[in-house]
Amino acid sequence: MTTITVKTASGSDAGTVELPAGVFGVQPNVPLMHQVVTAQLAARRSGTQSTLTRAEARGGGKKPFKQKGTGNARQGSIRAPHYSGGGVALGPKPRKYDQKTPKKMIRAALRSALSDRAAENKIIVVDEWAFAGPKTRDAVAALTALGIDGKALVVVDVADTNTIKSFLNLGQVQLIDQGELNAYDVLCNDVIVFTKATLPGEPLPKRSRLVGAGVSAGDEASASDATVTSADDVDAEADAIGEDAPADGLQAAPVESEADVEPADVGGGEGSASDEPHAARGESAADAEPAMDTEDDSE
Repeated sequence: MTTITVKTASGSDAGTVELPAGVFGVQPNVPLMHQVVTAQLAARRSGTQSTLTRAEARGGGKKPFKQKGTGNARQGSIRAPHYSGGGVALGPKPRKYDQKTPKKMIRAALRSALSDRAAENKIIVVDEWAFAGPKTRDAVAALTALGIDGKALVVVDVADTNTIKSFLNLGQVQLIDQGELNAYDVLCNDVIVFTKATLPGEPLPKRSRLVGAGVSAGDEASASDATVTSADDVDAEADAIGEDAPADGLQAAPVESEADVEPADVGGGEGSASDEPHAARGESAADAEPAMDTEDDSE
């Protein structure tokens, strides 16, 4: 890590600070920075330019003169591209200039730009600005005390309104929020000024999202051990279940005792379901049954 001296707003020393090697100590990748900056500038283009074709230009619906007999070349419209006031051939139309840039490339380009400025001793860390009020005079005095000459990029916190308003009227100073720091703005300025609160830290590892969510490495390991069951435990549990299961693998039906079995109503007792249709009509079951004719037909 690179150690630099922390300054105050008056230019005096206020200790030292170590710049993270993962942010300020990497090898600058010039082609990567060029690609990211080109994509960023392309994304700024509105892409609203538009020209009129011969079909969109006003007028020109009538043939200017007859096809033959004039000695001139045949013409079909005065709004052809070779006419004055005619349409534009192959002119620009509204389009998007955005380029898809991976987030890893954007972060790597920012680290390369910061490392390039750190190698040239163009990184300044201030303890705090501590402006009593929004005064441009105090901001100019602070820049002079720090020895900043040229274009400076001051990384501020959006909550520090006094610092923002103090530097806002200075044309050679660009203000940027710590969350919007990018490679293009770093490369466009000569000096980068941080405070101890806005200084970037070391890049977090890949597993840091678990720790940031309140889950430590020990808790994660214990949770995984609690959820994973060994093969021996699974086999032992299966053997215990298999002793009580029937031989054919089907679930045995529950056995009922004689006391639990209710006797069936075979006599068609009073109020049985078989009497309900006859009772509804006001007749009994015996009346409803037809009489058997035992006499033989004479015929």
